[in-house]
Amino acid sequence: MKVLVFAPHPDDELIGCGGSIAKHISKGNKVTVVYMTSGEAGSPNQSKEKLAIIREREAVEAAEFMGINNLIFLKNKDGLLKCTQRNILNIIKIIMEEKPQIIYIPHPADRHKDHIATNKIVIQAVKKAAVPCQQNSGRKPWAVKLVLCYEVWAPLLKVSFIEDITEFVEIKAKAASFHKSQAQNIRYNKTLRKYVNNNREHFHILKINN
Repeated sequence: MKVLVFAPHPDDELIGCGGSIAKHISKGNKVTVVYMTSGEAGSPNQSKEKLAIIREREAVEAAEFMGINNLIFLKNKDGLLKCTQRNILNIIKIIMEEKPQIIYIPHPADRHKDHIATNKIVIQAVKKAAVPCQQNSGRKPWAVKLVLCYEVWAPLLKVSFIEDITEFVEIKAKAASFHKSQAQNIRYNKTLRKYVNNNREHFHILKINN
């Protein structure tokens, strides 16, 4: 099975569904993580150029620890992510190349505009990737069967699936600890305590192409 995870910034995937990612890897599933931005606006103490390099390196180190197969950095501007045709086409291309059965995205009310934009971009791309279209450059359509929305900055209003990650909580917490550049952020640390040490991950299921 192939799994595609979309993260607005490095570490969002770990907070929202890191235990589920570890569970997929333990089953031999191929996991690819797509970072919509490099999180370069995530600290007032570093220049954006330097922080982008740091946060990408932290993502790579966490991924190597977890055994994630592939990382894609799209390098959109942090805080300025928009649901544009260009971004939708980029995601369509990735979906058609990776051919995932499951996609993870932030939920649409996650209190950060990059998270909301990621949700919109990916949903549009999932719909368009499933039908023949000139924009798809002659590639065969690919219908994703299951999209799971995860939570980071705000709890889900509607939970339709709960993943038991008891066996993977320590792996999730250790992977998150690689993101040292965010450790001085008080709001970030509160979020970590809320989600990283919880033995359950909550999702809302979207069945877009069924």
